Amino acid sequence: MTGLEKMKSQILDEARAAAADKIAEAKAQADEMIQTAEAEAARKAESISQKSKAEVANYQERVASSIDLKRRTEILKAKQEVIAEVLERAYEKMNTMGQQEYFAMLLKMVDKYALDQEGEICFSAADLTRLPAGFEAEVEKIAAARGGSLKVSREGRKIESGFILIYGGIEENCTLQAMFDARRDELSDRVNRLIFA
Repeated sequence: MTGLEKMKSQILDEARAAAADKIAEAKAQADEMIQTAEAEAARKAESISQKSKAEVANYQERVASSIDLKRRTEILKAKQEVIAEVLERAYEKMNTMGQQEYFAMLLKMVDKYALDQEGEICFSAADLTRLPAGFEAEVEKIAAARGGSLKVSREGRKIESGFILIYGGIEENCTLQAMFDARRDELSDRVNRLIFA
């Protein structure tokens, strides 16, 4: 082998060695990039998985909350229907009570709502025809005890039950329906406590 061939062979060997080093270095860099990319992909996949789990849990929580709200709404609706039915029955019972009980209740109402003024008390046409003996005197006695007077009107009003008081042109509706309507919330609360407490 001549000197030139040796030199050429040596340059080729060095070039091959340098190329092999470069290839090894490039392969190492490529392996490192692949590992980094795989790690990043795994991290992103885990993040997406966690986010999906959180969204599923959040959705399940919202569904459970919605179901609970609907359940409570239905229970409340059922309770309100029961309470309304109880109040309706109580109202009907008051309207169908015996004559003696009914007029005794009206006297108690007169005692509660009569003012210390001159006034008039109006009943339904049906009640006017069945006023018990001495009822008007009792009404006047109650009004006098309060420092006023009440005269029974002979004109029947279009009311179902109870009465209307008139003082100085101002009417106070003391019908049973008006009493029930005015105290409906209070009565509903009482029925609720009695039945559902």
